[in-house]
Amino acid sequence: MAGENAVRLRPPNNRLNERAVTWWRSQCLLTAAVPATVLVVLGAFIEPARTWLLIPAAAIVAAGLVCAAFFPAWWYRVHRWEVTDEAVYVRTGALWQEWRIAPMSRIQTVDTVRGPLEQAFRLATVTVTTASSKGAIRIEGLDHDVAAELAERLTRITQATAGDAT
Repeated sequence: MAGENAVRLRPPNNRLNERAVTWWRSQCLLTAAVPATVLVVLGAFIEPARTWLLIPAAAIVAAGLVCAAFFPAWWYRVHRWEVTDEAVYVRTGALWQEWRIAPMSRIQTVDTVRGPLEQAFRLATVTVTTASSKGAIRIEGLDHDVAAELAERLTRITQATAGDAT
């Protein structure tokens, strides 16, 4: 696109819901707890290999605690989103930041997903599927009411936008 109608890359304005930090921490802890628990249980029953099972379990727990303490707050500071009448803007990532724009004319579907852990924290994810080889744009960590309003708004805007989303 050129001229006045060009959609330009710019920092999105909106933060995710603050509960996303706790949701991400819970994901880090659960991701570490499952394999660590398996190793501890095996270590309890397999005497000769106890040390070789408990040391990795401790390392996994330590890594999960470090991840839960450090990364969610960082992700919260970096992740941003915004919707205008022209496009959806999303910035994600920690070390490798990804900035994406989906012009309204390229949007094919808008989905709202709430997994069990997201439901516990009253959060939701909005997935904007486009005619892009890069794939869908996901806005995670939204309050479930904000996500529902966003999906409704995107649907309204894309219906009113000219183009065939291809």
